[in-house]
Amino acid sequence: MTDLKPLNLKLTDFVEVLILAFLIYEILVWIKNTRAWILLKGFILLMLFILMALIFRMDTILFIVGKSVNAGIIALVVIFQPELRKALEQLGQKNVIANIVSFDSNKEPSERFSDRTINEVVKACFEMGKVKTGALIVIAMDIPLTEYERTGIVIDSAISSQLILNIFEHNTPLHDGAVIMCGDRITAATCYLPLSDNMELSKELGTRHRAAIGISEVTDSFTIVVSEETGAVSVAQGGRLWRNVDQDVLKKRLVEIQGKEAESRRFRLWKGRHRDERKAGQ
Repeated sequence: MTDLKPLNLKLTDFVEVLILAFLIYEILVWIKNTRAWILLKGFILLMLFILMALIFRMDTILFIVGKSVNAGIIALVVIFQPELRKALEQLGQKNVIANIVSFDSNKEPSERFSDRTINEVVKACFEMGKVKTGALIVIAMDIPLTEYERTGIVIDSAISSQLILNIFEHNTPLHDGAVIMCGDRITAATCYLPLSDNMELSKELGTRHRAAIGISEVTDSFTIVVSEETGAVSVAQGGRLWRNVDQDVLKKRLVEIQGKEAESRRFRLWKGRHRDERKAGQ
């Protein structure tokens, strides 16, 4: 009976397993959420044909496959170029290192925009909804939207409901396209956005809704859509669309991305700890 050698496991071995598990999981999620899943099924079917050629020794087919491997790899990169770019952008948005090690822990958190901006945006959206004026408003988060601002007209103005209503008024020079907001200012109007190519989206959705989903797929932005046909207000974020939201829901979503609530909670926790420390000192 042979002696079993003990496994010499090191810390790096566990780290490698965790990294590989993370990469495999992300690849599987990426395949599932994109059209790569359909192409993967075709690739598996092709592999079955090659396996059958190996079993029955079909030399001509094996010769063609052998000569086509390099070209096939390049073709896969070209075919999956949009999905690969999206996957890398999503990986960059995760801020894995920043979540593990905080480089700016001493930096005071601040809200993205003021309560006044929230009220003005909500007011403008539902006033436009009443008269069925189509609108598309993109709110920048952590990822800059500079490349999309360049496709429109620079405004750089303080946000007000009157300004938003005037921009999207029918037959005005700025009504076509999207408005981009950054902080408490409207940075640009008539901006062009990428349309989503998600085949699972409802056929009822028009260009505005597909543009809202499209920009949310490639950035971390928050987008508000007012339908010109129904006057309904919808929001898009992270490649998802929530349709027919009311004023309370829209305001709640804006407060969530504002960052003020998280800041207030951190302040309350710090205040509570400070009070407990003072009591303990007494």
